[in-house]
Amino acid sequence: MRILGIETSCDETGIAIYDEQKGLLAEALYSQISLHADYGGVVPELASRDHVRRIIPLIQQVMKEAQCQPDEIDGIAYTAGPGLMGALMVGAAVGRSLAWTWKCPSIGIHHMEGHLLAPMLEENKPDLPFLALLVSGGHTLLVDVTAIGQYKIIGESLDDAVGEAFDKTAKMLGLSYPGGPIISELAKQGATDRYQFPRPMVNRPGLDMSFSGLKTFVLNTWTESDQSDQTKADIAYAFQEAVVDTLTIKCKRALKQTGYQQLVIAGGVSANQQLRKRLIELAQAASLEVFYPRPQYCTDNGVMIAYAGLLRLKAGEQDGEGFETIPRWPLGDLKRVGSL
Repeated sequence: MRILGIETSCDETGIAIYDEQKGLLAEALYSQISLHADYGGVVPELASRDHVRRIIPLIQQVMKEAQCQPDEIDGIAYTAGPGLMGALMVGAAVGRSLAWTWKCPSIGIHHMEGHLLAPMLEENKPDLPFLALLVSGGHTLLVDVTAIGQYKIIGESLDDAVGEAFDKTAKMLGLSYPGGPIISELAKQGATDRYQFPRPMVNRPGLDMSFSGLKTFVLNTWTESDQSDQTKADIAYAFQEAVVDTLTIKCKRALKQTGYQQLVIAGGVSANQQLRKRLIELAQAASLEVFYPRPQYCTDNGVMIAYAGLLRLKAGEQDGEGFETIPRWPLGDLKRVGSL
């Protein structure tokens, strides 16, 4: 089975062709970072318009690179949510139109399920069941995964997602967008003992998280400081350490609660090297295994959507006559389709 995957949930246009037997045949990704950088975050209308400009040329490019004709595509998967409504509509409309034209089935995919399954694209894959930490610009979730489509949210951020907290902290410090990679790089120059930021909610029972208070702590510290370049680096270090410690503590608690021996980390923030290092150390200390996608599959991409679409189309799911995009779509609402 050969699937065309389309990802347009936010500020990246991702296209890929994934073959069940041969694996990834071709992919392309266009990032809108430079388009939104001046605004310090994603502008939904600009994002939608850019998806309109990019999507067809990228599909043509990927089809050519894969040496694939329309009649060789067995299904089309597109991101149906969650995400920005206008951006989602672009991918859904194009995906459904191509499916009608090429006379193949299509399926709307949950964006976070795509991230959750991205580690399955690697040679070293987790077995079910496992615990997943999904960390991105819009979501911070701890998920009990017992089957494909059977996801129980056991912990989440009650306010800002981790990626959002990185972006807002970077903006406070006068840094560019997106904030995650910039904060991470700047933190390497920071003093390890100058600031000690709070670890939100780690002393409370449960697995929920909060990062808005940490963001406020950063703002107060920066406002009251000399605002030098070194201070900026020191704050970046302290902020990242607080985030990483919080996530590590919550993962350790969740692994103990579930009894699972495998931890999956995925989403844009899973590319953070300090977070990966700390979770690998946690896993080694407890004789557990940790799995994560390669860096290019941490960010939004068409490959993860094509793969998730392959699993659901094989299970018999497909769109009806119309299509629906769902900007707010709880991961726990998905239907179970079976094991890997």
